[in-house]
Amino acid sequence: MKRIVTIQDISCVGKCSLTVALPVISAMGVETAILPTAVLSTHTQFSGFTVKDLQDQIEPISAHWKKEAFHFDAIYTGYLASAEQIRLVADFFDDFRSDDTLLFVDPAMADNGRLYAGFPDDFPKAMAELCGKADIIVPNLTEACFMTGMEYKTEYDAAYIREVLQKLAALGTKKAVVLTGCTADPGMTGVSGLKVETGEFFGFSHEKLSASYHGTGDIFSSATVGGLMRGKTLEESLKIAARFTVASIRETIEHDPEKTYGVDFEAVIPELIADLNA
Repeated sequence: MKRIVTIQDISCVGKCSLTVALPVISAMGVETAILPTAVLSTHTQFSGFTVKDLQDQIEPISAHWKKEAFHFDAIYTGYLASAEQIRLVADFFDDFRSDDTLLFVDPAMADNGRLYAGFPDDFPKAMAELCGKADIIVPNLTEACFMTGMEYKTEYDAAYIREVLQKLAALGTKKAVVLTGCTADPGMTGVSGLKVETGEFFGFSHEKLSASYHGTGDIFSSATVGGLMRGKTLEESLKIAARFTVASIRETIEHDPEKTYGVDFEAVIPELIADLNA
């Protein structure tokens, strides 16, 4: 069985980050270790949440794991709260990467043209450096523009997408750069990517649902990592992840339209497993 470690925060209530990654990847038949960067009482869509920063535990945990000679088939990072956490994660990459370890970075820091609250203007530079150490990165368009200096646009064509992808590849990412929620097809959403080693562009479009929920990016990234660890190609993994994310949103719209908690991905995990094994 493949073993991965995912490094991000965990919310005790609410569906995002580790609260999503752990059950989704485990359900896909991959052992999932976690390295929590913080514990939140709830995710940030609730008011008055508490936060306990666990940054000071990253190095001691890493040191113990090195002593035990643990090996990970993939290291998957999500939301990181500071440039110092990024530095610690970069050190973790150096300590645990081997020839057969996949480094997968979801640079979760921005959306809709803006950085998330609390991030300084120089944060994208630090994240771009981490992306340069990765094998695969999956930013949304906002995150890509912050890291590359490209102008953020809400209306764009295929030529613009390709230019963004090429500038992402120039960060140093080894295998593939992928723009999520980004397609040139009007009225649709989808994925656009570039295979760094071959220069091949790829992508697909799919239905864009009207509702928006917290944590769907984490669901998408987690399912992509799970697919890769189960031997699927990158394109196959991205399509599995997209179908699972859409099914989770549709399930929530139909049965539980309350947006606070996140999407009801648990109800459609059987569909994910069937898709994975098809």
